[in-house]
Amino acid sequence: MATDIFVIVEQLQGGITDISFEMLGKGKQLAREGGGQLYAVLAGYEHDALISELGVADVVLTFSDEQLEHFCPAQHLALHAKEITAFAPKLILIGSTSTGLDLAASLSAQLGIPMISSCTDLHYEDEALVCVSQMYGGKLMIESTVSAPSAIVQVLPGAFRMEEGRQEGTPQIMQRDSDLEPERFAMRFESYVRPEGGDIDITQAPVLVSVGRGIQQQDNIELAEELARALGGAVSSSRPVVDQDWLPITRQVGKSGMNVKPRLYLALGISGAPEHVEGMKDAELIVGINTDPDAPIFNVAHYGVVADVFDVVPVLTERLAEKVQ
Repeated sequence: MATDIFVIVEQLQGGITDISFEMLGKGKQLAREGGGQLYAVLAGYEHDALISELGVADVVLTFSDEQLEHFCPAQHLALHAKEITAFAPKLILIGSTSTGLDLAASLSAQLGIPMISSCTDLHYEDEALVCVSQMYGGKLMIESTVSAPSAIVQVLPGAFRMEEGRQEGTPQIMQRDSDLEPERFAMRFESYVRPEGGDIDITQAPVLVSVGRGIQQQDNIELAEELARALGGAVSSSRPVVDQDWLPITRQVGKSGMNVKPRLYLALGISGAPEHVEGMKDAELIVGINTDPDAPIFNVAHYGVVADVFDVVPVLTERLAEKVQ
C-alpha cells in the first residue's frame, strides 16, 4: 500500500468542507499517477448521507461514533493515528484549517512521520513526490521532495480546484470501528457557538467589488458600494483598508482574511500583493483597475484596465444603471 493516498475529510456543521473536495481531486490525480488508491477517511456520527458526496475516492473509510460528531483533538488524533498505522499510506492530505493545523502536527509527532505545511502544489518528478509550499505570505516558495515512506501534507485552502473532487463514482465502502473509549480522553466537545451576525458574508457573494489603497480615503468607498449595488454584489477590500478601519475585518480578502471565489471579482486600486491574491485567485473572472501598468494584480487578472478608478468606476456604474432602465 506504499503508493496509496489518504484524504482526511473535514466536516463542519453536518457538511463536507470545500478544502476536502480540493484535496480529493488532487489526491485522485496523484493516486492514478502513482499506481495507488485514493482513500477518503470520513469520521463522524450518523453521517451516511455524506458518503455519496465522496464518489471520486476509490475507498471510503467511514467511522460512526458520537465522540466524532464534532472535531475534538484527542479523539480524532487517536482514530487517525490507528488507521494510518494500519494502512501505511504514502501520503496523508490534511487541510490547513483550524482543525487541520491541530491534527496534522500531532499526528506527525506521534507517528514520527514528516509533515510539510502550507502546500500549494503537489506533483511527481521522476517518481518522487515534490511539494511546493509558500512562506511569508507567498513571498517565498519552497520545494520539498518526499523521501520518507509516508508524509503528512497540509494543503492551503484554494490551492486546487474543488470541482475535481466532486465527481460521481462508486467507491468501496469500508465501515471501520473507532474503538474510542470515552474515559481515555480528558477533553470533549461541549457546544458550537456561532458568531453573532451583523455583516454580510463575502464568501457567498457572487460579485465582489474590492477596494485597496487606491481608493485613497474612506468617503470614496461609497463609489465602490454604488457599483456593487448595480452589479448585485458586495464590497470587500485588501488589508490596508481594514487596517485604516474604513471597513470591518469581515470584508478583508486574503491570507489574513477570507478566501473568496465569486463569479466576478473587481479589484479597484489593489496592487496585488501575494497575501491578497491568495484569497481571490480562484474567482471565475478577475478584473483589475490600477494606474500602475506593472501592478502585480495584472498577473492574475483576466482583464486589466490601466486607469484611475475615479475615472472608470462612475462611468461603469452609470452604464450599468442605464442597462437596468
